[in-house]
Amino acid sequence: MHAAQVVNHGVDGEVVSGMLDVARRFFDLPFEVRKRYMSPDVRAPVRYGTSFNQVNDVVLCWRDFLKLVCMPLATVVPSWPDAPVDLRGVASAYAEANQRVFMEVMEATLHAMGVSGAPLLEDLAEGSQIMTVNCYPECPQPELTLGMPPHSDYGFLTLVLQDEVEGLQVMHAGDWLTVEPLPGSFVVNVGDQLEILSNGLYRSVLHRVRVNGRRPRVSVASFHSVAAERVVGPAPELVDERNPRRYMDTDFATFLADLASGAVGNHKSFLHSRMLF
Repeated sequence: MHAAQVVNHGVDGEVVSGMLDVARRFFDLPFEVRKRYMSPDVRAPVRYGTSFNQVNDVVLCWRDFLKLVCMPLATVVPSWPDAPVDLRGVASAYAEANQRVFMEVMEATLHAMGVSGAPLLEDLAEGSQIMTVNCYPECPQPELTLGMPPHSDYGFLTLVLQDEVEGLQVMHAGDWLTVEPLPGSFVVNVGDQLEILSNGLYRSVLHRVRVNGRRPRVSVASFHSVAAERVVGPAPELVDERNPRRYMDTDFATFLADLASGAVGNHKSFLHSRMLF
């Protein structure tokens, strides 16, 4: 398993379509409204901007994004944008539903790996969920840029909701493959933390986003992980003499330090820095 599309997940269609609709309406707001949430701080709980780190990035991505920290939900929602007026309600309902799907998929993944899941699942239930709402405007010269450069995600799993416009691509066997949008589905990408936990059994997904000159594209990526201070290393059940430990322990604080430095966002550079051989 590296990437998959999940259908029949039980999330109400109105929750899914409502999230895409409110995302479009947020990016349609005047820039004067949206810019209130701009920040160079990659640790900010609510952040509007472009690229991974627009202060340090040499080439900026062809996208706008709104980052929303989602846990603990009741505490953070009041800090979310209050326009459109229904954004907080729609996005919080979507975040709750998305977290439930993540927990179900993660429980099945741990079972498939033969890893004792109860302690980790408890940590994930109280851990980290960050939603990044993306808008990729139509581009007059799409062959000259990318919506997002090739990269892998840090956490355990990323659940991506796409609209009907193609753009997401994953690397497979040396080729870039376009992920066909399936209405209402979630694209599930393995992140760096799951590769570390699995000791390389599952590999994090190298992916990128193409843009087009015809119409804008909207997506919502939900990144799921443990709490920032929680250290993740290879599961003991997956390490032995024939399968030695391949990765050093890591935590979210180390990743954020790399992100703030501008080192993250270049293929799988952070994960490679965690490899022992």
